[in-house]
Amino acid sequence: MPLVRLIGALLLASLLAPAAQAFLRAAPGSAPVADPVSRHVQPESQVPAARRAIDTVRHHDLANPDYQRLQRIDEATRDLPYDANGFPDWMQALNRGLIKPRAGLSGKEKMEVLDLDIIMRNTKEMPYVRFPHRSHTEWLACSNCHPDLFPTKAGSSTIQMSNIFRGEYCGKCHDRVAFVTFFSCGRCHSQPQPGKAPLP
Repeated sequence: MPLVRLIGALLLASLLAPAAQAFLRAAPGSAPVADPVSRHVQPESQVPAARRAIDTVRHHDLANPDYQRLQRIDEATRDLPYDANGFPDWMQALNRGLIKPRAGLSGKEKMEVLDLDIIMRNTKEMPYVRFPHRSHTEWLACSNCHPDLFPTKAGSSTIQMSNIFRGEYCGKCHDRVAFVTFFSCGRCHSQPQPGKAPLP
């Protein structure tokens, strides 16, 4: 039943998006600034559905005179590898040395990398979730997540996908800057349950 609710909520959100965009448009009579088109944008037929869906949502006032000063995401990330959904693959970029996160403002601090995987087994029929601390602590301090988002006591967080979609727990970064969870189930649900097949 939760899956049906989730699909219903996503369908409702997609139906309400045009109305929300119309509400947020510039007042009549004000000339909106043209949205610049980057030479790095893929033809629409090659752009994954997840990217097309998210790219239709406008977060900025096009009539704002400073809109043109904003750097477009496709220009800022043009030299980075992309995932299957058309978004920057930050881990691949980190592993290739294309980005070098700092541990602090001065750049002299050292990252405290924790190589510890947590397996979350309360996933109903889905494969278990493997949470790799290493890939997170290679560019985030422990205090980014603990204790505010996640208490440090194992098993004390009851994370559900609906929480993540609402921007809680993992959703503070995922579905915003980090990869889109709704189109990337297997990136987290990567540990098959005993006797069950992995996700395709």
